[in-house]
Amino acid sequence: MKVFLTGVLVTIVTLFSCAQKRNEKKNISKDMTTTTNMVNTATDTATFGTGCFWCTEAIFQELEGVIKSTSGYSGGTVANPTYKEVCTGNTGHAEVIQVVYDPKKITYDELLEVFWKTHDPTTLNRQGADVGTQYRSVIFYHNNEQKEKAEKYKAELDKSGAFNDPIVTEISPYTKFYAAENYHQDYYNQNGDQPYCSIVIRPKVEKFEKVFKSKLKH
Repeated sequence: MKVFLTGVLVTIVTLFSCAQKRNEKKNISKDMTTTTNMVNTATDTATFGTGCFWCTEAIFQELEGVIKSTSGYSGGTVANPTYKEVCTGNTGHAEVIQVVYDPKKITYDELLEVFWKTHDPTTLNRQGADVGTQYRSVIFYHNNEQKEKAEKYKAELDKSGAFNDPIVTEISPYTKFYAAENYHQDYYNQNGDQPYCSIVIRPKVEKFEKVFKSKLKH
């Protein structure tokens, strides 16, 4: 198992880290704890952080069975945080995506597999050139079953030696999720020509599409 960013790419990407963005817009997001009910009662919800949420969203929204993928913030202490506030690292939030999915089409185990294989879970508070607690590797579990599966998967990966370094992924109970500002949503699809998208996200997505070809939406 290999992470997607090579040493050369990380050097180049330093110029285009996720935090170097356009002017902050007013945060109009709401607490999205009822996302599942907004779709239908047959869905389930998962919340993951793998660094910049643009990358995470671009990957998970392509999976068959994923109904909705929303970029946002979880795990912090400030209500209705803005992107600018989260970027300071002082709110305690991580950039995450909240995934609403159909468990009849894709299981939580399969989502976990994608989670572990599409970022580096051994770098503490960092993914590539994006550094800070807001970029930490994290799983916010919604129930005991998700907790047990996440912890089991993490332990098995560590034991197997799949990574050269110990996994530092945080596994914590889900509390609240705040959707990010509108311009963060579906960012890769809407801004594919931006430097961060073309240099960082696109290679990740292309690698992901090859590895998980059978699990993609048709």
